[in-house]
This record gives sequence, C-alpha cells and structure tokens, in this order.
Amino acid sequence: MSIAICNREGGRCAEMALVCLTDFEEYAKEHLSKATWDYYAAGADECCTRDDNLLAYKRIRLRPRILRDVSVSDTRTTVQGTEISFPVGIAPTAFHCLAWHEGEVATARATEAVNTCYITSTYSTCSVEEIVAAAPNGFRWFQLYVYRDRKLSEQIVARVEALGYKALVLTVDVPYTGKRRNDIRNQFKLPPHLKVKNLDGMFQVTEFTDSEEYGIPANTLDPSISWKDIYWLQSLTRLPIIIKGILTKEDAELAVEHGVQGIIVSNHGGRQLDGGPATIDVLSEIVETVQGRIEVYLDGGIRTGSDVLKALALGAKCVFIGRPAVWGLAYKGEEGVREVLQILNDEFRLSMALSGCRNVAEINRNLIQFAKL
Repeated sequence: MSIAICNREGGRCAEMALVCLTDFEEYAKEHLSKATWDYYAAGADECCTRDDNLLAYKRIRLRPRILRDVSVSDTRTTVQGTEISFPVGIAPTAFHCLAWHEGEVATARATEAVNTCYITSTYSTCSVEEIVAAAPNGFRWFQLYVYRDRKLSEQIVARVEALGYKALVLTVDVPYTGKRRNDIRNQFKLPPHLKVKNLDGMFQVTEFTDSEEYGIPANTLDPSISWKDIYWLQSLTRLPIIIKGILTKEDAELAVEHGVQGIIVSNHGGRQLDGGPATIDVLSEIVETVQGRIEVYLDGGIRTGSDVLKALALGAKCVFIGRPAVWGLAYKGEEGVREVLQILNDEFRLSMALSGCRNVAEINRNLIQFAKL
C-alpha cells in the first residue's frame, strides 16, 4: 500500500504509504482524467450538502469509557440476517470502469474477499452476470431505479433475483437528476468503449431520442414514482426491499408502514438536492421513529473508522461508502478497494477499543456527547 515518490537529485524512489482514505482521494485526483474526477467528486449546485456530509462528523464528540478490558474485539455484525465482517459496505456508485479497467468486477472480488455487502449500481459498466461470475460467493444487493418503461425495471428485478442478489435497494431521491455544474461544463459522457451494461440494448433508441444522460437516453427515469410503487415492487419479488434516500422521520414512518425491510439514510452523496441535511445529522430522528421495526443504514461522508463508530452509536446498523471505493479502484483495482476497506476496518476496531467497546452490541448512544451537537 504505497506509491513511489522519486527525488530529483539522486533519482531514487521512496515509497510513500497510503495510510488513510484521504490519501487514496489525493491519489485518485492526481491520476484520473479531469472529467472523470469531476464526475465522481460532483455535488449538486454549490456542493453545500456534499461538504456538510463530512463536516457534520467533525462536530460530533465521543465519550470514551476506560478500563473495560478491550484485549479481544469483534467487529462482526449482521444486515438482513447475513453476517458481515464489519459494519461497512459498498454503496451503489456508477461507472467503475472509468476508475479501473476491470470496473465492478474488481469491486465485487474485493468485497467478497473482505466479506461485506456490495450494493451493485444499475449504472454499472459490468453486467450483473459478469459481477456474479467474478465473485460467486459475494454478498450483494442490487440498487434499482424505476423507469418510465416499467418493463425495464421488471426485467432487471427478475434477473438479479435469479442471480442470487439478496435485496433490492430502491433509490427514491432521483425523480430528476440534480444539477452537477462540472458535468455540464465538461459535457460529461461515457467514453465510447463503455456502456451501462445492465441496460444495454433495452432502450428503443431512434433519431428522435433525446440526448444521452449518464450513459442512457435522457428522460427515462420515472418522476411519477410514489409510495404506491412500493406495493408494485413487492408484487414483483420476494427479495427484501430497502429504500435509499430517506432524510425525514415522516418518510421513515411511511417506509415502515409500506412494509419495506430497511432504510438507507442518504442524500445521494450531496448530488441531488443541495441545501438538504448531512445524513449523520438526521440519523437520530429516523432511528427514534423506526424504533427497531426495520434496520436503518446510512451513507454519505464516512471517511474514518471513528465516523463509522459515531454512526453506529447514533443507531445505524451498518454504513456504506461510495467515493472512497472508487478511489481505491483508481489506485489499484481490487487490491485498492480491499485496502480502503481494511483501513476502515482497522480504524473502526481501534476507535471501538479506545472508546471501551469490545463488540458492536456495546456501541450505543451513551458514546455520543450530545451537549456539543
């Protein structure tokens, strides 16, 4: 886990270790093309929400307990009944082949090796079949968008269920795509050698088709999606349904009432509505509303093991990382993603021990100093 730095005088190369997630971020920024870096880094509008996702963690203080015998620690947990090695999974992010030639296949192998959950994006540059073939024993959920042509969504659900995906993650915060200024300036498009593989050949493209948006024809997402569509989705599948994109207690209550199995508290990495809250800032109200009836997860802004600890202390069952996985890919493909996950696991284990927690069951709200929130 190091990069070579050459000094000019002697021409000798020194190895510089990548020791934290921001080191991987800096490496990715240096080595990816500007348009690709801008695509991954983008937030909506002025990027206030994107940036606040990170800053919010720095406002939260921990209350460590001491003399608790932390000679043995256990980071394992379960999500939807499946055991994972530690409570960090990979959030759905698009176009992994932009960062590394093997793309999502490398991500799948890394998460299989580490034994955690990988949420595959609809907008993958490898097909769900290729991903399963590359990591047959991996634990995977599939992230779903709903298209105006519902048959497309129905076909994808049937495909992933048959392939052994363990849950559907319905993204609900994209009736329309947020305004990402640099993507507009860069006229971002997938390079010709890459495709949204899961949807290849599924859209009727004619000379009258609107312009392309993120690899598929524009205006294909269905903005009429509503709560009744949860029942439609349940009628298609026996898989658990997780809703990704909830930020209020009111919607959390509706999610429970509509019989979903989980919620991912998410603002889409700050890429949709700018001016919405940081996810960690609304986690408590959602956990209090849900009261253990379904599992609550979170993404957005996780950069250290202590961030993971704070999210679990505030009631998240598991967290998911988006951009850091892409930085790992950009560094060294499968090995880079494994290193990013390993660093987070090591940091999380250390933060747990330094806070007096021996296992995830011992992490609770008493760890958080509320007076300073």
